[in-house]
Amino acid sequence: MQGFNKYYPPDYDPSQGSLNKLRGKHALGDRARKLDQGILITRFELPFNIWCETCNNHIGMGVRYNAEKKKIGAYYSTPIYSFRCKCHLCDGWFEIHTDPKNTRYVVVSGARQKDEDWNPEENGGYAIHDTEKEGAPVDPLAALEKTSEAKNHMENVQRPRIESLQDFSDRYNADPYSLSLKTRKRFREEKKIEQQKKRSDDLVKDRYGLPASLQLLEEDSASKSEAKAEWQKAQQDHLRESKRTKTVLRSTPIASSMPSRTSSRNSTKPEPSSIGSLRARILQNTAKRSATAHKS
Repeated sequence: MQGFNKYYPPDYDPSQGSLNKLRGKHALGDRARKLDQGILITRFELPFNIWCETCNNHIGMGVRYNAEKKKIGAYYSTPIYSFRCKCHLCDGWFEIHTDPKNTRYVVVSGARQKDEDWNPEENGGYAIHDTEKEGAPVDPLAALEKTSEAKNHMENVQRPRIESLQDFSDRYNADPYSLSLKTRKRFREEKKIEQQKKRSDDLVKDRYGLPASLQLLEEDSASKSEAKAEWQKAQQDHLRESKRTKTVLRSTPIASSMPSRTSSRNSTKPEPSSIGSLRARILQNTAKRSATAHKS
């Protein structure tokens, strides 16, 4: 199959090999310029902080270099590689090797690793001592007690727990179709209940003009009794307030500050009882005058 983004000249013959072979180039390009010496240019990232011994500058962990990678040995079947890098702050070179035995990197030359081990004794703490060293003498009774405790724990705690979990798993995996059927049936029933509750809640919200995002509480005996008690208390307060208002209205006299026109008109008209008393007084005065006239 013809390659992409490659120019094949008209006189190219596939029997001559690939284009790289025809032009005398390697597939890795400039990275393989020292491949005849067993060196491959690769991208290497510093695994720790180092100090360059040429310029005495600090180089932080994670800085990347175009390193010369070379196999220098093997630890059993694991190869040991060397990474030779040039400092970006000066013209000095430093070399780092892999250490498969201790699973780490080692600075061989040109730099020194920054020691970042924290010593608790130097920072006001206490030294950490290994209480179970390999060279320490083993107490037979303590070893036997530890072994018996581990065995009892295995027999009395871990084994029953594992057996119960296995039985639980076997019971639920015996008939997955029936279990799935029961689960889907229960899900449908719960879904119907939730939909019915949502419809009833929406009706209540629409009736009282409540926001749609408001979450209504679940109805239970405690909430119903509490709501009933609050309603009765509010009703009693309303009745008490209405009775107090009626009592105040009855005890307060209603009098007009100015007499009306009709009352002034009625006040000018004499009542029948006043007319009769006036006539009697006129008759008495007339009788007195006539009696004095006869005497004279």
